[in-house]
Amino acid sequence: MKKLAKIQSSLICPKDQYNSFGKYNYRSCEQILEAVKPLLDGAILTISDEMVEVGGRIYVKATATFIDGDFRMSTTAYAREEETKKGMDAAQITGACSSYARKYCLNGLFLIDDTKDADATNKHGKNRPETLQDAPQAPEPDVPDFTSGQIVKALKKQLSAKMGKRGIDKEEQKKFYSYCTEGLEESVDVVQKILDRYDEYLEKWREFQGDYISV
Repeated sequence: MKKLAKIQSSLICPKDQYNSFGKYNYRSCEQILEAVKPLLDGAILTISDEMVEVGGRIYVKATATFIDGDFRMSTTAYAREEETKKGMDAAQITGACSSYARKYCLNGLFLIDDTKDADATNKHGKNRPETLQDAPQAPEPDVPDFTSGQIVKALKKQLSAKMGKRGIDKEEQKKFYSYCTEGLEESVDVVQKILDRYDEYLEKWREFQGDYISV
């Protein structure tokens, strides 16, 4: 944990790339990895992707994991695939989403601030042309903003629909959800795990209820 804290406090990865079309500065996933590798000092950093369905749309879920002995810390981020994007084939669209999601889970893991400091935009009373450093910051294009709460809500809706198809009413659904999440903080990963292992958890719930519900 101390090693991760040290990296979080010392990692420097400025937004030194410029998008002339959108007129904003940005950093890439590759830049973050290049900056963090010399600081790992024996620790292990892994990044993985998986495709998940949320609310009928396909998202790339990226997970960055920092491992140092028995200490392990993971963060996740999501990016949604557009159905079409001019000038890109399907593989390129997925690759772009993966890169975006990976960058933001690394931001979360290493506490990389995605805002610009005050001195970067302070003109100190001088009217001078906007330069590369002064360019306004903006989100990368074509990637929608969403919160983990919205994703959790969509996943719970999918879970409710699955249970409804088996004739399980809303009241029993609430009891099932409470059973599965007892002692856990509600999160995207927790609800996604319930969906992924739905049949297994439902069977355990059935045994717990003493065949009270029909599955």
